[in-house]
Amino acid sequence: MVLILYYHLPSVNSLQPQPFYDIVIKLKIRIKRIIMTPKNVCIPRELQLQAAMFRLGNVDEEIHAGYEILQKYHKTVTFFGSARISEDNEYYQKAKDLAFQLAKDGYTIITGGGGGIMEAANRGAIEAGGQSIGFNIRLPHEQSLNKYTTDSFAFTHFAPRKIVMTLLADAYVCFPGGFGTMDEICEIITLTQTKKMTPVPIVLFDKKFWHKWDEFVCESILPNKLISDGDEKIYTITEDITEVVDLIKSQQTCCDR
Repeated sequence: MVLILYYHLPSVNSLQPQPFYDIVIKLKIRIKRIIMTPKNVCIPRELQLQAAMFRLGNVDEEIHAGYEILQKYHKTVTFFGSARISEDNEYYQKAKDLAFQLAKDGYTIITGGGGGIMEAANRGAIEAGGQSIGFNIRLPHEQSLNKYTTDSFAFTHFAPRKIVMTLLADAYVCFPGGFGTMDEICEIITLTQTKKMTPVPIVLFDKKFWHKWDEFVCESILPNKLISDGDEKIYTITEDITEVVDLIKSQQTCCDR
């Protein structure tokens, strides 16, 4: 069947549209590798691996597309938080108010482009007359681009989206959320801890929500020497909007503009 698929792929030449040309060439390379797979290799697993590599073929293009957007804005603050939080939730209002204030101070607001906290932050920026970026991701459910963005890009993969959302922001604000939010904030803290990125304010918004998480860090991870002394101070926990704004404004990442 694999051989039949390989020989029935259309022939390509440089006169055909580039996306079509690239896809067919990549597909032929992948199928040829499967055909030449040694007999002691599990073919179903190899097929899955090759399919995964084929799907990841445009990761660099997605990162570049995100970079093209980011380079247009000098000061940015990235918001993380749950897509499941409704408009009548207190966290929605606080995210909107914080983004509003930051946008008034000239910061472009970046979110994952979805609903909940992301929508609230984008909305706050729009209502302040500021710039509002949504880095959305294509998912079968839950995620669609909210209407409060001035610039956006839809990613296919989580990895390049996360890379772009962590590129040279002036601060990161993390509102309550689920596994995705935990993943994002731990990524930012780890990059700071390992000196892979310039230290900037990392705010966990709402003491009540983040208290147990912070307790786990300070009472379980730190005493067991799984992190170093001082790592627990990489982030700030607060629900004071004025404190967050002042903290972010005190940070100079690149220049005085």
